[in-house]
Amino acid sequence: MFPSDTRILVIDDMPSIRELVKNTLKALGFKNIQEAGDGEEGLKVLLSANTSGYPIQLVISDWNMPKMKGLDLLKQIRSTVEFANLPFVLLTSESERDQVTEAVLAGVSQYIVKPFSAKIFEDKLKVAYSKHNK
Repeated sequence: MFPSDTRILVIDDMPSIRELVKNTLKALGFKNIQEAGDGEEGLKVLLSANTSGYPIQLVISDWNMPKMKGLDLLKQIRSTVEFANLPFVLLTSESERDQVTEAVLAGVSQYIVKPFSAKIFEDKLKVAYSKHNK
């Protein structure tokens, strides 16, 4: 599992979902959580954190957002050397589940179907961690 001091970026256009994800992360013991309201803002936070010397170590992003969708953000960061191995978890609704194959091909670490339980969330994070820490 990710260490409790992992620097996490939560990206979702719905403040209530961001709050739910942050609260779930806090309940799991995580303390260092940043947030963004869409993929473009998330990319800015990611780049800024990287240049500050405190890079984001896990991204949890919604799939369907204005400006830049989660899948587009994933593809963009996977195409760069510095973020090629960054753990990236996509939150998706049931209706987007058939698109998950595209996300897997794009290099997603794990995906979580909304709504989710704290247990499923934790299990998916453990799988994402193990993929990047072999």
